[in-house]
Amino acid sequence: MNGLIFATIYAVLIVIVYFPQTTTVRLETLTPQASQILDFNKGGLIFNYDLLGYGFMALSTFFTGLTKEDKTKSDKILKWLMLIHGIFFIVCFIMPMTGILAQTADCDSSKGGVIVLECWCAYFFAMLI
Repeated sequence: MNGLIFATIYAVLIVIVYFPQTTTVRLETLTPQASQILDFNKGGLIFNYDLLGYGFMALSTFFTGLTKEDKTKSDKILKWLMLIHGIFFIVCFIMPMTGILAQTADCDSSKGGVIVLECWCAYFFAMLI
């Protein structure tokens, strides 16, 4: 049940992120202030909401992993992957508050965020197998 609650929070936050982005960018000319809020490359408000949403998704997988029965070896591996994925909540919650992402957002030479995203995608791929 906790997993479902956190998944619902994730869904609400992601809608709050992507609906304004797609409608505002499509229908309006962006002012510098709107660009600062909506542009992920600038690490603004919407980017922080997005990270918070993904943090709640990590909590959702963690609590879902707690309820998973591990009858087979693959079930046991999936359960541990889901539990470990819960650690991403801490990263997604704390990183925006440190300012590290905002400091590196405008620097084209910083590939740290891309590397983290690719590792996270590989982690999800492992859970699908």
